[in-house]
Amino acid sequence: MRAQFVLSEIGVGLRRNLTMTFAVIISVALSLALFGGSLLMSDQVNTMKGYWYDRVNVSIFLCNKSDAESDPNCAKGAVTKDQKDQILGDLEKMSVVDTVIYESQDEAYKHYKEEFGDSPLASSLTPDQMQESYRVKLKDPEKYQVVTTAFDGRDGVQSVQDQNETVDNLFELLNGMNWAARAVMALMLVVALMLIVNTVRVSAFSRRRETGIMRLVGASGFYIQAPFIMEAAVAGLIGGGIACAFLVFARYFIIDHGLALADQLTVINFIGWDAVLTKLPLILATSVLMPAFAALFALRKYLKV
Repeated sequence: MRAQFVLSEIGVGLRRNLTMTFAVIISVALSLALFGGSLLMSDQVNTMKGYWYDRVNVSIFLCNKSDAESDPNCAKGAVTKDQKDQILGDLEKMSVVDTVIYESQDEAYKHYKEEFGDSPLASSLTPDQMQESYRVKLKDPEKYQVVTTAFDGRDGVQSVQDQNETVDNLFELLNGMNWAARAVMALMLVVALMLIVNTVRVSAFSRRRETGIMRLVGASGFYIQAPFIMEAAVAGLIGGGIACAFLVFARYFIIDHGLALADQLTVINFIGWDAVLTKLPLILATSVLMPAFAALFALRKYLKV
């Protein structure tokens, strides 16, 4: 009987404040969708980091005869065999280095022709104008500066190029976008909490006569508060369900189907369904607990029980 009464009171409260309840649902849905989206963005950035860091190298380009005439870094002439052996030996001694691959001038010329064969410049180049290089794969790609510091400016070295710098710029952009999404999410959460508090206050005020009678007959504080708390929790749960549906739809439509970014952007390792599904229980739990605690706070302040 008590459960039936509480459920009936929940229905009455939701119907009486239909517009505010709708606003709460939409606010919770948007804020939790942004919350889930920011969590997935973090997972995506970490996934991309692991994917790209495993594929980037540090390249040590050696001086050739052309560089000796035009590049200040090669003022002492083209690289010698002893210098190449010394560089290779030092690389193999470094604990951060995983593998070292030597690329000759002929191999560099071949790779250039394969990638830029249609370029007008390709027809004027010869193998002796290309640079020999060491392609260094690191055990920990984030420690690329160790190699750069050790070999940049050394005799016979024209330049040390690290692909991580380009990748890091991309990740800084993605992280910036993620923090912007979190800021908007925090703002939406504040708006949702304010709406929940106001909705509970209006609901409690509209039923002040009923609650007064319940106090007179000896009803407990929790029994009086329960319908209001559950109203907020139900509205939040509906909003959480909408947020979950949005994330599932976004993953399905944007990555797998519709735009099908997974097929078009094969160079990006997208997060899987497991990353999305593991976030849904957290979103649903937050959608229930956040409004419930906000309602409890409002009732303690505005409903004297």
